[in-house]
Amino acid sequence: MADISIKQEHQLPLSKAKEAAQQVADRMATEFDMATQWDGDVLSFKRSGVAGTLALRETEAQIDITLDFLFKAFAGTLEEKVARNMKKYFAEAA
Repeated sequence: MADISIKQEHQLPLSKAKEAAQQVADRMATEFDMATQWDGDVLSFKRSGVAGTLALRETEAQIDITLDFLFKAFAGTLEEKVARNMKKYFAEAA
């Protein structure tokens, strides 16, 4: 079960949603030193202590993040940052 799960509605065509997801991934890679990889419409990301996916659907994007024990203390802060970025790149881009 994910420690952080955020759904963000969007009205973007799938190609634009994928561009927005890549921007979220680029930001996470820079801020959190994460490796990312696409598999169809699902972006997987990972670093020591943190792993997750960003799945694109027709009208929403869902990010699920699993944290190891040491990172759980920062779950609230991470969730706020991720939610802000999801809104920025998906809702505001609509």
